[in-house]
Amino acid sequence: MIRQDGRTAEQLRTVKITPGYVNTSPGAVLMEMGQTRVLCTVSVEDRVPPFLAGKGKGWLTAEYGMLPGCSPQRVARESSTGRPNGRTREIQRLIGRSLRAAVDLTRLGERTLYVDCDVLQADGGTRTASITGAWVALVLALRQLCKSGNLSDEDVVVAQIAAVSAGLLGGEALLDLCYSEDSQADTDMNMVMTSTGGIIELQATAERAPFTREQSQLLLDLTAKGIGQLADAQCRAVAL
Repeated sequence: MIRQDGRTAEQLRTVKITPGYVNTSPGAVLMEMGQTRVLCTVSVEDRVPPFLAGKGKGWLTAEYGMLPGCSPQRVARESSTGRPNGRTREIQRLIGRSLRAAVDLTRLGERTLYVDCDVLQADGGTRTASITGAWVALVLALRQLCKSGNLSDEDVVVAQIAAVSAGLLGGEALLDLCYSEDSQADTDMNMVMTSTGGIIELQATAERAPFTREQSQLLLDLTAKGIGQLADAQCRAVAL
């Protein structure tokens, strides 16, 4: 199957990771997956939430948002409503859980890593692009902490993680859905995985019709292949 953008079923959209996209955060990355663009930044504060105070352990939390101009139809700022909507809460919790699985917080000291993912342009896969780009921003931020002498343990990051979507459309398994594909898909899957194949989180939903175990395995294999390619792009971005 040749898709509307010319890709094959097993092909990622064009991936571009630009480190240092802004100079106001120790870790900052512009993550691009085709027409989806997300600014991922990591900030550091020398304090932790009250439940961790005095325990010598750090914390990582994430926020996610879609900027008003990221879609042809303006997205209202959530600050105008006073609170994030359900989708935003779900996605930022997913980002936080995923990245906490990639770090050893006991080696961070009593610091908090704030991960912010702001969608500049949305064309599907914003949550998976956020996770993939945020891992790079996290590595860069921790590297800067070590370089400045504020962190002595360089082994805070214990896993490389990335995320990608896949889905069933017209009975065919497709990797890395753009918005038009995602909106028509019979099944939608989001996978967060380590570079060594460990599954951190799997979200799969039958949008129109139930899917089989065989189709589930096909989507798992497809996302694993895509995450391997994303991991290579991450390594190039941080020069590992």
